[in-house]
Amino acid sequence: MSLLRTRRFQLLSLAMGAAVFVTASPLGAGASSSTTVTSVIAAAKASMLKKVSVHVVVNSKSGTKLSAVVVDIGSKGGQETITSGAKTVTITITPTYAYLSGSATGLTQVMGLTTAQQLKIGSKSMAMKSGTAQYSNLKLNLTTPVFASMLPVVKGTSLTIIGTGSSKQYVLSWKTAATFRSSMTSTVMSFSSGAATLPITEKITSPKGVGITTYSKWGEMVRPMAPTSTVTYKSVFG
Repeated sequence: MSLLRTRRFQLLSLAMGAAVFVTASPLGAGASSSTTVTSVIAAAKASMLKKVSVHVVVNSKSGTKLSAVVVDIGSKGGQETITSGAKTVTITITPTYAYLSGSATGLTQVMGLTTAQQLKIGSKSMAMKSGTAQYSNLKLNLTTPVFASMLPVVKGTSLTIIGTGSSKQYVLSWKTAATFRSSMTSTVMSFSSGAATLPITEKITSPKGVGITTYSKWGEMVRPMAPTSTVTYKSVFG
């Protein structure tokens, strides 16, 4: 197993995102015509590139099943904790190692390890050294380069503006077509206005459920701590 996940933390639960419980006014109803989907995405990208970190909390529900993901993304490291019933997974990235730990069901059902591999890890953390493919794959999901994957493409995305003055927010909406792996989803993502255009909340809904995401603590220092008890990647995968 390569430990390569196809789409960062937001797809680890059924349909991640954050609710925007507001009444949005269409662009043009009192809004500046110079504000467009293109300009909002460009401004958000520029603002996000200036930040060294963000704190993300994701809560999702599918039927009666609840899942939570808490992520700290930094420039050189980060940490992600996934909780879904008895399934737990923690991924930690430092400048020198990536670490994976979790419950038996978390490691097998969320991360895809075999039972034999999970037993080799046990209550410890599996360590993957900087420079290896395993380290690089996980680091990409939990450091600032992942910011680029948070924003939609211009085509198919619509813009509404809510509020005025310092409370004004830009709201982008789009749909993602179903694939053989996932259902069709609808996404609504809100951004701050003013000096910095940054994601605040996101809502992703699908036929299977809905998820709630909040983005906060932009620019605060992230200092992930390495676990004290580890096993090597080679000892687990041979």
